[in-house]
Amino acid sequence: VQLQASGGGLVQAGGSLRLSCTASGRAFSNNNMAWFRQGPGKEREFVAAISRSGGSTLYADSVKGRFIISRDNAINTVYLQINSLKPGDTAVYYCAVDRTLYRDSSYVSRTGYDYWGQGTQVTVSS
Repeated sequence: VQLQASGGGLVQAGGSLRLSCTASGRAFSNNNMAWFRQGPGKEREFVAAISRSGGSTLYADSVKGRFIISRDNAINTVYLQINSLKPGDTAVYYCAVDRTLYRDSSYVSRTGYDYWGQGTQVTVSS
């Protein structure tokens, strides 16, 4: 199982990026997925999660209204659209997969993820 995150970069405050995370090794269409981030000198924190069908989402308060998580199960990819970027959003962003299959369609969680990607760096300049 491999999770390859991409799309990070250096942007000015107020800008946008779209992060992608593609899973290989097997399909993850029946697994919940999520994004986390770890800023410099900080603990890793939850950013957003999405149910296996994409019908349910959950966001950290700090990103609600600015970030959008989505997925395309046909290509085993989860996305994070990040808008109105702030310097405080500077971090390495990681995607993660909940290994439990067939979670209830309304279930999304901030915890309980088992497979992790290598991360993509997002740097926001003021």
